[in-house]
Amino acid sequence: MAMGTPLASGKGEIFEFALKFTPQWVQITVLCLVLLAVVANWVVKGKRKLDQRRARRSGQPVHVVLPHGQGRGADYLGPYAPQVQAPPQPAQPSGADFLGAYAPQRDADGTPR
Repeated sequence: MAMGTPLASGKGEIFEFALKFTPQWVQITVLCLVLLAVVANWVVKGKRKLDQRRARRSGQPVHVVLPHGQGRGADYLGPYAPQVQAPPQPAQPSGADFLGAYAPQRDADGTPR
């Protein structure tokens, strides 16, 4: 490795290589669009931060929209969240509650034989 050679990522080298073969006006346009995207990102982040600060000061609940898959803890179960089910049907008697033909026979007064 030569001394003084700047290290660049593979993506950066590919981007630079592709721009090298384009006209000057395309290079300037792409550079301006990238710069605009960075500035817009800063503005959106700053606005969200300002809105959250104002909501905290006024005591209003803060509405935070998280990207998909970015929930936290027990509030976000993702694919493991319980599915909405139909209301349970009344259960048929079974087990020790229902002996059927094996139930002890009772007399007319209700005592077992």
